[in-house]
Amino acid sequence: MKKSGLTLFAAGCFALSAMAENAPMDSIRLDEVVVTGTRNATDPRLLPLTVTSISNEKLNENYRSSVLPTVMEQTPGLFATSRSLLGYGVNTGAGDLMVRGVGSGARLLVLIDGQPQYAGLMGHPIADVYQTLMAEKVEVLRGPASLLYGSNAMGGVVNIVTRQMQEDGSKTNIRLQGGSYGTVQAEGVNRTRMGKFSSVVGAQYQRSDGHRADSKFEQFGGYAKLAYDFSRQWQAMADANVTHFNASNPGTVDAPLLDNDARVTRGLASISLTNNYDRTSGTLRLFCDWGHHSIDDGYNLGGTPRTALYKHDDYIAGITWYQSAHFFAGNTVTIGLDWQHFGGSAWNETRLSGDKTYLVKDAEGNVVERQHADEVGTYLDFRQDICRWLSIDAGLRVDWHSVIGTEIVPQGGLSFHPTRHADVKALVSKGFRNPTIREMYMFPPATTDLKPERMMNYELAYSQRIGTRARIGANIFYIKGKNLINTIRVGGRPRNVNTGDFENWGIELSADYNISKHWSVNGNYSHLRMATPIVGAPQGKLYVGANYHDSKWSVAAGLQNVSGLYIDADQKENFTLLNATVSYRVLSWLTAFAKGENLLAEQYQTYAGYPMPKATFMGGVSFDF
Repeated sequence: MKKSGLTLFAAGCFALSAMAENAPMDSIRLDEVVVTGTRNATDPRLLPLTVTSISNEKLNENYRSSVLPTVMEQTPGLFATSRSLLGYGVNTGAGDLMVRGVGSGARLLVLIDGQPQYAGLMGHPIADVYQTLMAEKVEVLRGPASLLYGSNAMGGVVNIVTRQMQEDGSKTNIRLQGGSYGTVQAEGVNRTRMGKFSSVVGAQYQRSDGHRADSKFEQFGGYAKLAYDFSRQWQAMADANVTHFNASNPGTVDAPLLDNDARVTRGLASISLTNNYDRTSGTLRLFCDWGHHSIDDGYNLGGTPRTALYKHDDYIAGITWYQSAHFFAGNTVTIGLDWQHFGGSAWNETRLSGDKTYLVKDAEGNVVERQHADEVGTYLDFRQDICRWLSIDAGLRVDWHSVIGTEIVPQGGLSFHPTRHADVKALVSKGFRNPTIREMYMFPPATTDLKPERMMNYELAYSQRIGTRARIGANIFYIKGKNLINTIRVGGRPRNVNTGDFENWGIELSADYNISKHWSVNGNYSHLRMATPIVGAPQGKLYVGANYHDSKWSVAAGLQNVSGLYIDADQKENFTLLNATVSYRVLSWLTAFAKGENLLAEQYQTYAGYPMPKATFMGGVSFDF
């Protein structure tokens, strides 16, 4: 399937090229700017980095509450594990994000408007928090992003850019839907601008009985962003987001669990001040991210209920600042500073008495109520455009961790522009990840003498715009990493040690074509070669999508093939998923829609022991006023 998928995608690119060259030039395609690869808004052609941008329109065409399924389809090399129709759950390992075989836990960083999002104790992202209602677009930086974002961005970055309101007035969208397995979803968002003041306010609720016994999921939350423009150059912004979910884990099919329930509350808040002049721009942001987790680890059939709950509180507080300046023609220099203070407390709490047994230790092995660490990083990024056909980019970060010490992160790349429509890019970049508090201070394997995980990424990319309505891209990469933290037995006891090395290389292809004002197609393919199998990383991933829309009807269909997905060290999965959505605009303010996922009724799993549901169906209405 890997060879046939590559052949099919290549044939499609050649056909697209031929059609696009002969297509009438009745529309103009403009490159959008991205912010993830350089902090400030930049033409992606000038960056040596590989960035995929998914628009609000694309995120919403299938009426999904989470951004992750669409981001996974639209981004070659990116994969997310799951275990149910709705919800991921933090106590099973589902929701792991992988890009180019790197991720799983704390090796891929999720941002919201550039603000880090991960559990302060465990270090991993919280997949259930990343909701479509807040997203203006999502940008995925494939490959190390530690130059700008420090630890946890070793494999790459997923940045959710939140909604905006540019013109005066108010717009509200309310969406209601329901379907298979008692699933219901409701969400609404209002965007308002009155002169210098703007706001975005949203709320969502969703629940599902799940496709297996004891797999219920329920979630609700809200998001608000307030902004004020002091002038054309200065803007202040404050935002807050709170999400709570209850998730039941049924266990694997071979070892089902009873009462394995998680109740999780996550929140974030920030305030920022942004300036934007002709020759300089920058942002200062103060932020806080926190969570409270209460988990019943459950028991096997025939066992006895747990007498205590696992609980923890975690937090991240920090400051991020950057300023970019254009000192002369074609020049951009960005300097930045990040500080993060993160940690928390973890304990087992007896149900009857409420007695607490703390689970975190200090460097000497003594039990403590709370543990924390600090990370400070400063970086300099330099870019120079030469003669309109070459851009040179180089940067250096110095990162200091209060336990681990200092890490130096270099990065350099070139972007060639041989024609107005073609770009060739070359990049060498380093990524790293500091050990988490869990790995250093929690549970029996914990050890404080761990080193950072490190990797080097070498990449060559080519992109070509064909006419005004089509684009193709290809890149090849090689990754070599060392010091991966694994748990092994030392002296008969489990211990976290730096033992793992990995070596990955692969290719990524992408193409999209606006055939006419009604029809468009897009697709991507990635092939990953791993010297050592990595759980949660597919060897091949192919996606082909087609869209039709007119004044009343919209149709979106997508076919995704995943091959060679390691769900454990000895078992691989291959599957093909067909999804489709049809919507009809009944009135100017009312749209009805129906959608189906896994329409081929494939039997598959992305997380060992957790089979995914077969064909599922949803329907609903969307109000716009």
